[in-house]
Amino acid sequence: MKKRIISAIVALIISLPLVYIGGIPFYILALLLSLIAFKEVLDLIVKDDYWVRLVGYICFLFLVGASITKNNFDNILDFKILGIVLLIYGTLALIKHRSKEFNIEKCFSLLGVSLFLGTAFSSLIILRNMSLYYFIYIFLIAIMTDTFAHSTGTLFGKNKINEISPNKSWEGCLGGTFFGTLISVLFYLIIVNQDVNLFLLIFITIFLSIIGQLGDLFFSLIKRHYQIKDFSNIMPGHGGILDRLDSVIFIALAFIFFINFLI
Repeated sequence: MKKRIISAIVALIISLPLVYIGGIPFYILALLLSLIAFKEVLDLIVKDDYWVRLVGYICFLFLVGASITKNNFDNILDFKILGIVLLIYGTLALIKHRSKEFNIEKCFSLLGVSLFLGTAFSSLIILRNMSLYYFIYIFLIAIMTDTFAHSTGTLFGKNKINEISPNKSWEGCLGGTFFGTLISVLFYLIIVNQDVNLFLLIFITIFLSIIGQLGDLFFSLIKRHYQIKDFSNIMPGHGGILDRLDSVIFIALAFIFFINFLI
C-alpha cells in the first residue's frame, strides 16, 4: 500500500502541473503516455520483431500527433494520415508474410490497437485543447466511480458481475455510478456551466460512469486473454498506463458524442 501511495503521489506531482499549463508541456506528456500505453499492448502482440515495432511506433505517433493542433471533434482523424497508416500496415504484412512473429492476424491486431488507442489519446488531447474543465470532468467521473465502486463493493458487495473481473460486484457498480455521478455533476454545475440542463447532465454523467466501468472490464478482458496481471509495472502498485487509464479511455471516446449537448 505504501508503494502504491508513493507512486500515485509522484505521478500527480509530475502530471498535474503539465495538464494545468497545457500547450507544449501537456503535448509532450500526452505523447509520452500514449507511446507507453501503445508499447504495453505492442509487447503482447509483437515482442521481438524490431522493424515491425519501429513501424508501429511511427504510425501510432503520427495518428496521435495529428490531434495536437485541433480544438474540436469535427475531424478527429486525418484521413491523409489514416490512409498512409493503412497502406504501411498492408505493405508490412506483405513484406513479413513468411515471418512467424508477425502474421496477417497480428497485423490486423496491431492496426486495431493503433486506431483504438490513437483515437482515444487524440480525444484526450483535443478535450484539453477545448477546456481544462472538460478534461477534469471526465477524469473525475473515472476516478470517483472507481474509488466508490471499490469501497462500496468491499463493504456491501455480494453479487459478482462476471468472471472477467471476479472482485467486481453489482453493489460496487451501483455505488460507484451513484457517487461518481453526484460528485462529477456538482463539479460541472459549480465550475463549468451553471446554466446546463440538469437532467441532461445527470443522464450523460450516469452514462459515462457506466461506460467507464465497461472500459475497466474491457481491459481486464485483454489481460485475462493474455494471462497477465498488469499491462506493465511502470507505476509500482498500480501497474501500467492502461491499468490507470482504462476507464478514462472509454469515457473520453463516449464523451465525443455528448459534448455538444453540454456546451
